[in-house]
Amino acid sequence: MTISLRHLRIVLGVADTRSLTQAAALARVSQPAVSAALNGIEAAYGTPIFLRHPSGFTLTPAGEAVALRIRRAFSLLDPALADLAPRLTLTATIAQLTALIAVSECESFSGAARKLGLAQPSVHRAVRQIEREAGRALFDRSPHGVIATRAVRQLAIAARLAFTEMEHAKADVADLAGREVGRIIIGAMPLSRAVLLGPAIAQFRAAWKSLPLQVIEGPYAELLLGLARGEVDFLIGALRPSSDDVHQEALFYDELSIVARPDHPVLQGAANLQDLAQFPWVVPALATPARDHFRAMFAGNGIEVPQNLVETGSMVLLADLVEKSDHLGFVSRRQVARDIAQGRLARVPYTPQGTLRPIGLTTRKNWHPTRAQNDMIAILRNLAKGLG
Repeated sequence: MTISLRHLRIVLGVADTRSLTQAAALARVSQPAVSAALNGIEAAYGTPIFLRHPSGFTLTPAGEAVALRIRRAFSLLDPALADLAPRLTLTATIAQLTALIAVSECESFSGAARKLGLAQPSVHRAVRQIEREAGRALFDRSPHGVIATRAVRQLAIAARLAFTEMEHAKADVADLAGREVGRIIIGAMPLSRAVLLGPAIAQFRAAWKSLPLQVIEGPYAELLLGLARGEVDFLIGALRPSSDDVHQEALFYDELSIVARPDHPVLQGAANLQDLAQFPWVVPALATPARDHFRAMFAGNGIEVPQNLVETGSMVLLADLVEKSDHLGFVSRRQVARDIAQGRLARVPYTPQGTLRPIGLTTRKNWHPTRAQNDMIAILRNLAKGLG
């Protein structure tokens, strides 16, 4: 990222005062330096940010979009910088913060240098410059590398989110000009991938012909961390207990079911939970809502929870193993609807109690999506209405 934080602050100074002279006084630089900063930002975003009038400077529509994102970026970044040292709000650079993020995440200066494609001394120097301003060490040494202090971890996340706002400014400006810029990154959990995300992407692509989309899969904790860092735009899947950092919106509800191969012995008579406990199972991973329901189904009825389990989030593996063995599957009824319709699997006539769960969107609190991101979410909401 070649944009200067100091130049971004100068843009806000001109936007607030409508004057080069006053903005120069606020930033303690010369008026030509302010003009150079404005030219640099306009070049970076590829559009005029201000209209020059004899009475002063006013923001263009593109400038309004950029200024909004800049304010959001500094509202995230400045508190975290000030927590380390107040002067950092004036002196920190994007290069220094980029190095700090990389070292924090790699837990190694050499790993950070490789990730950034820089010489290791350059990364050391950038981090040491912040340490000098802070007047304290930013990382603790350990046998396994360097561990960021709590304040540094918070700063790294804030800086990532601020950089994301700056990138979104480019998308906002391009949108005003009728161009598609940016990308959408979705953290998707199994059920959403099976029943909602494919049709939503197809519908989105009809309107947005070339905007890249990336769907990331993985454990919920990893996806949530990606959301917190700004690496993921939003999550879609089973909702968890909420926290102060995220906003959750239910789109539809789903319930869990038990499936077996059509000629499974358990389907030959009336199924009861004690009988079901004797068979091997294919179940979701630990620390997922579905797995908690699986445990509660047995333990809540005084029956020992089966231990002969295969844990997986793969529907392909679950369907294949259940179809070809005595394994029973504990899974969303929507995820196996097609397999049941095709005769590969059959639903066991035992209904687990209390497994109705909300499926929906998880976003960062105070997230300000681009128009493309808004459109994708609107499509998801609309399609979810048909799922009941």
